[in-house]
Amino acid sequence: MTLTQADDFLTESEVLYDALSGLSDADLRAKTQFKGWTIEDVVVHLHFWNTGADLSASDVTTFKNRMGAALASLKKTGSLRGFEDQTVVQRGTELRDLWIHTARDIAARWRDKDPKTRLPWVGPSMSARSSMTARQMETWAHGFEVFDTLGKSRAESDRVKNIVVLGINTFGWSHQVHGLPVPEAMPKLALTSPSGELWAFGEDDNCAITGSALDFAAVVTQTRALSDTSLVVHGAAAQTWMANAQCFAGPAETPPAPGSRHKLEC
Repeated sequence: MTLTQADDFLTESEVLYDALSGLSDADLRAKTQFKGWTIEDVVVHLHFWNTGADLSASDVTTFKNRMGAALASLKKTGSLRGFEDQTVVQRGTELRDLWIHTARDIAARWRDKDPKTRLPWVGPSMSARSSMTARQMETWAHGFEVFDTLGKSRAESDRVKNIVVLGINTFGWSHQVHGLPVPEAMPKLALTSPSGELWAFGEDDNCAITGSALDFAAVVTQTRALSDTSLVVHGAAAQTWMANAQCFAGPAETPPAPGSRHKLEC
């Protein structure tokens, strides 16, 4: 059995690396539209969590020690960024190259893992499939601020379905983390994939979300404001979901303000 999500994670990483490959150390210090992070900060973050996921499958003791220290830092400072910076000491093009070489190595080894293998994580344990999907999702989501800053368009494909499904699977979580009641039924979704295929999900006929699968993925990863997408949202439950969608772990986050995240003209 092949863990296909490992290949999708690698493809996502390679697409981002292609955008980064010609940048200098100074270029990598350019600020993005995401919380004032630089492009380099993005790579630090991705490398930290990629290696964390890998440790969860190869060295549980080291993984638990690292995550324990990370959570202690979070409690003390309110952010993990300082801990990530202390853990990942490389910078500039050295960091960029280490990140992609490590991603390639992880994908090659994880490809043969049983997708159902349970692995420890910061919260509840995850399957190997979910762990790789999370790594692809973070690479895709944080790739947005890189491509936006560089004024480039990303080569997309139907591999985004992994992120769409993650967004659907976190329907309940998106409500819970914001202190909202979880509707009994999920709104119906009719999403058009990059290849033109129609992806249908959900069961509530009174609420519906239609449009681009890429736009849906952008909303659930909080990389675009709903109003900056072409999604058509009908019904109160669908509106509430899209206003609070959050397919990632951690405390409740506020989606970007309208117009605050967009591709820059370079």
